[in-house]
Amino acid sequence: MSLQLKQARRERVREGSPWTGLWAVVAKEMADHLTSVRMHILEVLIVLTAAGTVYAAMQSLRNSVGQDPFLLLKLFTTAREPLPAFVGFLGFLVPLIAIALAFDSVNGEFNRRTMSRILAQPIYRDALLLGKFLAGLFTLALVLTAIWLLIIGLGIVGLGVPPSGEEVARSLWFLLASVFYGGIWLALAMVFSVVFRQPATAALASIAVWLFFTVFWEILAGLIAPVLRPVRFGFPEEILAQTQLELTLTRLSPNTLYGEVMLALLHPTVRSVGLVLPIQLQGAVLGTPLPLRQSLLLIWPQFTGLVAATILLFALGYVLFQRQEIRA
Repeated sequence: MSLQLKQARRERVREGSPWTGLWAVVAKEMADHLTSVRMHILEVLIVLTAAGTVYAAMQSLRNSVGQDPFLLLKLFTTAREPLPAFVGFLGFLVPLIAIALAFDSVNGEFNRRTMSRILAQPIYRDALLLGKFLAGLFTLALVLTAIWLLIIGLGIVGLGVPPSGEEVARSLWFLLASVFYGGIWLALAMVFSVVFRQPATAALASIAVWLFFTVFWEILAGLIAPVLRPVRFGFPEEILAQTQLELTLTRLSPNTLYGEVMLALLHPTVRSVGLVLPIQLQGAVLGTPLPLRQSLLLIWPQFTGLVAATILLFALGYVLFQRQEIRA
């Protein structure tokens, strides 16, 4: 780092806090995201996907009006050939949006030779990286909220039934979980943006990790569990231990955590997202919806796992960025 940059940094240390300029970075980055061509393409893709899947779902749900107390939630989960349910599309589109927002967030500044100029201003590395991350997270939340409002509006107009308070609350929690699910891939893409100087390499690495957890991780978990917990004598305890280990391994994937959160929030009758033994069902009225509080307790470990993974990945990118040398 040059002498001028070091002197400017010492002066800023005496002047203010490390978060000076944070919201200026957030506002600038959000403006760039919302006006970029890539964001416009993704927005059009998501709107068309949401409109198509919700319209197909409404055609299947018209006969259920007045019979199903959770008709609004069915708009997210009902599929009609040849289109899958909207949540099926969302599981693929949210990671792609998050990666598109962050794969060149740091290395792009290096390639444009603007990083040293930015840090020469009264803006710290802490504020710069956190501002870029918050801008991406806020942009993702804004896009998902717009899609959420679009689906609810189409459901009210198309079905003619207003949503209940619990339906709105469940869909809001689902929206929040989707934001943090995207936050994981946003933070991961930012880590690769710090590690690799070429944006194309960072984008490919992020997509490779996403494909690994989407396609291969569940297969690998099924292969690893019998090795670590083999069934030697065929006892039920051995089979149960192996199955629980496989389930634990699959939950290391953000896709699995998000899928279980989605299942419990959008399907109120779901009483478990893991193994269910017959003795656990004694006294339970099958088919009876759970209250929202019970559904949240059911998926609280998965939800906190999504939040924790987002924070840990951002912390990793923060440490790597702080250790990088930046020259004028």
